[in-house]
Amino acid sequence: MVDKPPVKIGLLGCGTVGGGVLRLLKQKESAWVARVGAPLEVTRVVVRDLDKGRVPECRAEWLTTDYEALFGADVELIVEVMGGEEPAKSLISRALSVGKSVVTANKLLIAKHGPELLNTASRHGVDLAFEASVGGGIPVIRTLREALASDSVLTLHAILNGTSNYILTRMRDDRLSFEAALAEAQARGYAEADPTLDVDGHDAAQKLVVASLLAFGAQISESTVSVEGIRGIDQIDFAAAERFGYAIKHLAIGHELGGSVRLRAHPTFVPKHSVLASIDGVLNGVLITGEALGPCFLVGRGAGDMPTAVSVVSDILDLARSMREGEPGRQTRAIQFKERPLASLDELSTRYYLRFDVADRPGVLSFIAGALGDHGVSIEQMFQQGQAGDTENEVHVLLITHTCREAAVQKAILAIQAGPFLKSKPRLIRVEA
Repeated sequence: MVDKPPVKIGLLGCGTVGGGVLRLLKQKESAWVARVGAPLEVTRVVVRDLDKGRVPECRAEWLTTDYEALFGADVELIVEVMGGEEPAKSLISRALSVGKSVVTANKLLIAKHGPELLNTASRHGVDLAFEASVGGGIPVIRTLREALASDSVLTLHAILNGTSNYILTRMRDDRLSFEAALAEAQARGYAEADPTLDVDGHDAAQKLVVASLLAFGAQISESTVSVEGIRGIDQIDFAAAERFGYAIKHLAIGHELGGSVRLRAHPTFVPKHSVLASIDGVLNGVLITGEALGPCFLVGRGAGDMPTAVSVVSDILDLARSMREGEPGRQTRAIQFKERPLASLDELSTRYYLRFDVADRPGVLSFIAGALGDHGVSIEQMFQQGQAGDTENEVHVLLITHTCREAAVQKAILAIQAGPFLKSKPRLIRVEA
């Protein structure tokens, strides 16, 4: 018999994700009572526009445009699914300061202000939960916070943006241009009208910063993370990847280096035998390597109403149970982090795919090979693609290097750019083993 009072929930935002949360709370209402030991009761839903259509589970009497409704006695737990930096940040900070636990799906907010908000939550003995901010319905945060609490994470390699992954999949499978694949993604609702955040890599970088709070205990500013997007990739690069035995994926990558961490998000040549190479379409995949455990792989839908709602409601259940058991703040107290130095990308040692679009003239190949050799970059494989024989023709010199330092490769590229034969800017894509 349940004799504990309902946990009263206020929802901040009720769009796609908010609607999914309300549906999921309603669908399994009795199951949640058994899990928490008390009913879950939505009492307020704060929105910007009262006239906008809502899911049937959203009752009219809950709706208001008054943010102050969240801070009344009839709200104990706030669920933020409105997105954006403000007013979400100010409202969450205030909620934590007055002793209300918060669940959020807001990756931007946690990437930029997570440490500040977590410290506020800890000081006031409440929780800030953010499972849905990374990987949608994939339990990335929960795995790092709980399942791997007894281990040390060494590396994290992840496909964290479904839009970019869908575009790259369509470009590879049907030889679409980037522009055509993006237009298709937008038509299917997989890409925003302004896709900049996704295709330029910043969405994945924000999620990497959030994951690094748990994986490496690292407080890192997103602005310091090395970020590249997928706009420049074309069919020549896909053909080269196929020939060399790789798939092209946009990866968010974190390394624990002892005294520092290295975080980067960029297109990557991934060996075809890698588990990440098989993650196609809008799916996300996260490969975590622990010092004791070794590799651990998570895969699933990284966005959408119900996958994201699954993570949000999981956080609601955990926090509600802690509240009714008299242990609020337990999750947040377990998160330990500090400011850590970010290793320079110049010091990265890996292999590289390089592409030079050049005029077909005598001496071009020797000039490229010589410039690379002068900077300590040796070539593992190289071939030329295109119609040779006419000095005005453009051909593509495509190569994979042996392992070398990023700084050396960049210096060699600058030397090659000084030559008179380049038709366009050289392309560099890092290779992961």
